[in-house]
Amino acid sequence: MATKENLQEAFAGESQANRLYLAFAEKAAADGYPQVAKLFRAAAAAETVHAHNHLRAMGGIKDTAENLETAIEGEGHEFQHMYPGFLAEAEKAGEQRAAFTFRYAMAVEEVHHGLYGKALATVKAGKDMDATPIFVCGGCGHTVLGEAPDKCPICGAPKQRFSEIK
Repeated sequence: MATKENLQEAFAGESQANRLYLAFAEKAAADGYPQVAKLFRAAAAAETVHAHNHLRAMGGIKDTAENLETAIEGEGHEFQHMYPGFLAEAEKAGEQRAAFTFRYAMAVEEVHHGLYGKALATVKAGKDMDATPIFVCGGCGHTVLGEAPDKCPICGAPKQRFSEIK
């Protein structure tokens, strides 16, 4: 395998390990093991360092406009091609839990696609986006600029499930 493919595989593995360990940390904390949770969060932070190093070695971080274009392409692929197929397979197999998570992700990726498009337009105009709060739904990941809605339009979660991103 060529070095580029090795870097891509390593980036994917480290990225997944980060998310996995953060989920494990939440469970350890909920189970009453705060120090184990801290260990999982520390390892997750280390995996992030590894992933970023691999991404830089691949030349995967460009200027902000190019990074936004990459994000738009990725989000577009997810909501237009990847998730519709995943959703159809899950529904056909009667896997309702998987269907819910695919449906939510597909809807949110479309929102991200639009938000990144707006951000790209401002960056190409030589400006940053307007300073405004950004909230993420803890139920489905729906992302909103401004105020969190009283009820998530994607998953129905109440306003209290939204977290402001700092």
